[in-house]
This record gives sequence, structure tokens and C-alpha cells, in this order.
Amino acid sequence: MTPIRRIAVVIPARDEEGTLEACLASVEEAADRVGVPVDIVLVLDACTDGSAQIAARHPRVRTASVAFRNVGRSRAHGVELALAAPDDHGLWLAFTDADSRVPRGWLAQHLRAGARADAYIGAVVPVLDDLDPIRRRVWVDGHPPGATLGHVHGANLGMRASAYRRAGGFAPLDTAEDVDLAERLRASGAVILSSEREPVLTSARLAGRAPRGYAGYLEALAVEAG
Repeated sequence: MTPIRRIAVVIPARDEEGTLEACLASVEEAADRVGVPVDIVLVLDACTDGSAQIAARHPRVRTASVAFRNVGRSRAHGVELALAAPDDHGLWLAFTDADSRVPRGWLAQHLRAGARADAYIGAVVPVLDDLDPIRRRVWVDGHPPGATLGHVHGANLGMRASAYRRAGGFAPLDTAEDVDLAERLRASGAVILSSEREPVLTSARLAGRAPRGYAGYLEALAVEAG
């Protein structure tokens, strides 16, 4: 496979001033631990809070302000900004969310996967201490080692830019845009690896930005508990 010569991290955000600083700092730290250039692209989608001011404190982060109110379009827009050259075979696209924190070895894990595959599906875990006791117990009981393998989350997803283009990129969906793209990657014949190493820590809020997104899944855990 073509060696990965550059990484672009794309982060959509919509009114995430409470978590954005920690997100950007974690991505910058992960970028410092790999030996290739890393471009960080933050797409501020219809933000009315202080997200832009927080981003301005991070000169390494490129920002774009849009008014899509659609996470699929925001992710796709961030990719287009990252595709600076026609030869994208050496570009790896990594995705996370503005309400998440990536571990130090996150991009190194993506690079390891990219050396053998066209795409990578990583693990996501909520901030368990922020869940109420019932939901926390249900989540822990339902997630023994290996339980998250293959579950697609935009907060920890990566792929070669060439594979992204072959699959048609993100669709303009307001939810499950990540799952939709993963399905098209598989249909295109992409080699996909999954791992629970270096999981991304994501918000445990119960009211999310995307309909039927991760927050809705966490909210429903209480129903599972009976």
C-alpha cells in the first residue's frame, strides 16, 4: 500500500464550547506523537456560542464556518478543505467529534491500521463517571472486551482519501452518516480494520446534536435496565 505521508483530522462542531477546548488539545497532543504532518480542520456548523473564540486560541487548527445544520455535510466539507492536492493516495483522513477527547496514541493507532488497510473503525467509550448509576451499570455489563469491535462511530473513524472518494464520501445525512459511509466502503471493496486500542472518550450527555445519535443510545440504556 502507498505509505501515508499526511493526516487530516476533520472535526464537526455545533455549539460545543463546553468540550471543544479539551477536544482540540487532545488532537494536538496526538498529532505531536506521529512522524507525518497533521492538518486539523474544524467545521463550525451554525455555532452561536463561543466555539469560534475557543478555536482561535489554537493556531494549528484551520476553521471553516458554515450553516449546514447537518453533520454529514459538515464532515464532507472538512474533507474537501483537507484535499489540497490531486494526489491523495498518501493522505489519511481521521474523524472525531467536538464533544470527544482522543488519547495520545490515537493517530499512531490510525497510522498502524492505515499501513495495512484502506479504512479503520475505532472504539468509542462514554465518560462513565458522568452517567447515572443505572446507565453506567448497563453499559459496563454490555461491553465486555470485544463488544465495541465493528461498531461505527464518527468520533473514531479513519480512511485513506482515495478510499473515501471511491466510496462517494459522506452523504448529507443528519445522523448515521458514519454508518452509511462504512457500508459503502465495504461495498467498494475497501479493506477495513477494527480495534479497541486507543478508544476515544466521548460525552455521556443524554441530549445530543444528531437525532438518534450516541446520546440517544445512552439515554435508552435506562430502558434496557427495566
